[in-house]
Amino acid sequence: MIWRVGILTASDKGSRGEREDTSAQVIRELIEEELGGEIVEYRIVPDEKDEIMAALIEMVDYYQTHLIITTGGTGLAERDVTPEATLKIIDREVPGMAEAMRAASMQKTRRAMLSRGVCGIRGKTLIMNLPGSPKGVHENLDAVMDQLPHALNIITGRFKDHND
Repeated sequence: MIWRVGILTASDKGSRGEREDTSAQVIRELIEEELGGEIVEYRIVPDEKDEIMAALIEMVDYYQTHLIITTGGTGLAERDVTPEATLKIIDREVPGMAEAMRAASMQKTRRAMLSRGVCGIRGKTLIMNLPGSPKGVHENLDAVMDQLPHALNIITGRFKDHND
């Protein structure tokens, strides 16, 4: 099965064209090469909760994505609101994935404990918050990439439970 994937970058500077979105490129490469996914939607929005929420909902409802990966807005700065926006629109959290990503990143840098990214499910879509740096994106996706196909198979109903 080819997974339909959306990438959402939350960045004030990126949305104004003042910064190149290299993190999204890392996501694209890893998803296409390692997951065999197809990027069906990509966009950059400012660090505004309502805009992040609207983009996530549209990617789920209109583009019918199986997976959405966000980058940016997961830190401690006042404008870092991606986790709050995600929590507002998901039906259920998947805390183990966020914990695994933070734990793997902690092996590289103690600052990983400051990441507030969450993972959750809306409908039949898995949404994952990743940091805004290309290095952080790579480390976080590497930590969960081997479990993504199984998780997506369960969420989309292809597998009925973890024994399939």
